[in-house]
Amino acid sequence: MDRWQAMRVFVKVAETQSFAKAARLVHMSAPAVTRSVAALEELIGARLFVRTTRSVKTTEAGQRYLDDCRRILSEIAEAEASAAGHYAEPSGTLAITAPVMFGQMHVLPIVTDYLDTYPGMRARTFFIDRPVNIVDEGMDVAIRIGHLPDSGFTAIQVGTMRRVICASPAYLQRHGTPLTPADLKEHRIVVSDSAWSSPEWRFASAQRLLVTPALQCNTNEAAIATARAGWGLTKILHYQIGPALREGSLEIVLSDFEEPPVPVYVLYAQGRHAPAKVRAFVDMAVAQLRGHPLFN
Repeated sequence: MDRWQAMRVFVKVAETQSFAKAARLVHMSAPAVTRSVAALEELIGARLFVRTTRSVKTTEAGQRYLDDCRRILSEIAEAEASAAGHYAEPSGTLAITAPVMFGQMHVLPIVTDYLDTYPGMRARTFFIDRPVNIVDEGMDVAIRIGHLPDSGFTAIQVGTMRRVICASPAYLQRHGTPLTPADLKEHRIVVSDSAWSSPEWRFASAQRLLVTPALQCNTNEAAIATARAGWGLTKILHYQIGPALREGSLEIVLSDFEEPPVPVYVLYAQGRHAPAKVRAFVDMAVAQLRGHPLFN
């Protein structure tokens, strides 16, 4: 018995729920399909189908075997296509999602490098400050900051991200530098309505402080601009103030009290079976993001 062919026949019977339809699809006679399935059942030692005059349904054992057969056949097909060079060149359109500022600052340069490397490719970005359902919204790759729920997707951690409190040197000179979290009660606080905003600021050793913001902004950019203008302190993800730190317009305070950093992931579906366009972008994104000093 050709085990590979028998598995292929079994999958077609399960998918069509018909021996006759499966026979036409695999170019075999109906009796040959029946014999192939029977041989598999004898080899495995379990019934794979419940047959009636009107339907063919997989048994519980048959459903488990169906899942395994699909995976094995997919791996065989991928190995053959890879050996033939079919997956050597990415093609089509790649859709990438990320948080707005992270996407603009750090993902977009990777996307343009990717398009330069593969000029036949096209790309679409969807930068938004909320979790995106990759499948429902047609995304190929997502960049996520924070702990991930179990999803069945492939997630590659590329680093970690600090959550920092910052202010301008001018503000700190006028109002003093907070030395402990409790000192924040004496300062003007600016917050944004982002995914990270919360009236409760967390610190190391499980310390927490309920803050009352003097100003609430609807974007991270606005909160950062207000802090740079010397008006107050804000809490933000480290990467978002990278340029301001380099030019000296913002300073980080209370760094000894920071809560643990959060992970940064490249997330995609299909794992090893992802198309070449996804694998090529993921490889490039992982290499570039892991090499960035702000993410480690």
